[in-house]
Amino acid sequence: MLVTGKVAGELAQRVGQPAVLGELVAGIVLGTSVLGIIPTAPEDPLSGVIHLLAETGVAILLFEIGLETDLKAMGRVGTAAASVAVVGVAVPFILGVLYWLSPLPASEHTRPDQVTTAIFVGAALTATSVGITARVLAELRFLDALEGRLILGAAVIDDVLGLVILSVASSLATGNEISVLGVARTFAVAVGFLVIAVAVGRWFAPRIFAVVDRMRGRGVLHVSAFAFVLLLAALADRAGSALIIGAFAAGVILSGTAQAHAIEQRSRPVADIFTPVFFLSIGAAADVRAWNPFDPASRDTLTIGAALCVIGLLGKLVSGWAVPWRRFNRWAVGLGMAPRGEVGLIFAQIGLSVGILSSHVFGAILLMVIVTTLVAPPLLKWAFARWGSTLEDRSA
Repeated sequence: MLVTGKVAGELAQRVGQPAVLGELVAGIVLGTSVLGIIPTAPEDPLSGVIHLLAETGVAILLFEIGLETDLKAMGRVGTAAASVAVVGVAVPFILGVLYWLSPLPASEHTRPDQVTTAIFVGAALTATSVGITARVLAELRFLDALEGRLILGAAVIDDVLGLVILSVASSLATGNEISVLGVARTFAVAVGFLVIAVAVGRWFAPRIFAVVDRMRGRGVLHVSAFAFVLLLAALADRAGSALIIGAFAAGVILSGTAQAHAIEQRSRPVADIFTPVFFLSIGAAADVRAWNPFDPASRDTLTIGAALCVIGLLGKLVSGWAVPWRRFNRWAVGLGMAPRGEVGLIFAQIGLSVGILSSHVFGAILLMVIVTTLVAPPLLKWAFARWGSTLEDRSA
């Protein structure tokens, strides 16, 4: 997996594309539907191992992004990022629900009822994979651009909104009633954890890591930083938030320490090993056999999948125009919000496991997830090459 991922990433870069695109394609080739090397079936004993390595990889990736995040610069785009996130969630959700309630999709794919399935389909379209976009921005060196800060800020807010939507969708899946109090609690926990963790951590971390830095043991600083990432990720998960939010918070916290540069340098070799596993695992989840256009059984899946791909891309693209009062590369911001990645897979898997989504609808959502994930990196690079970036932005 590691060697194939690195070689595929190198080939992608040789043809002018981000390395993550090569890693995703490598995952598809190594997945169960082609070569069958990467296990994805729940009953396979190695699937849990791959999942653990992938989760570690995305946690380290978000930690690295957090280390490079300037809180003051991020704060200057807070309102704009929130607008991008809200539009990027609301528009795909509404379009997805309206599409499923229309006569266009086949009614035989709806279970147990049309409205519930429509909500699940719309929810699956709202997710944004911050890990994929962050990796592309880092490779293109646009993390410090206004567009990069907008995308990352909006993606973090998008994750918070995604947790709320996932909570509602899970309640529907189990037959429970949706309560305003439950939705508000999920939102408060996700936002509260991030705010409190960063506020408290920025006060404690410099003192703790000043002591760690004086220790003479080999790798003490590096191991302490890695343990801090795991701790924040675990606490976020236990609090009902997402582990990637905890990992991102750990990076933001340690970016304010005197050891931030050393931690960043020493974390890169670890990220080089674990992060590709995350992208390979996303590609491995694709079953290309279900997308065979010559198989009559696949045509409904492909038709619904194509419609969801269009809705998924356009729904996120319009978020780039959610901030009319600022000037920036709107195409880049909209396309940067497009990849669904692992978050969309989670929504689809829950719907399939409880019987709300049929296998055809699951395959269609999976197609949307893979297509948006694959096309976003090259389109994002094209958007920056075509319209440039805003590297300096000091306005409030």
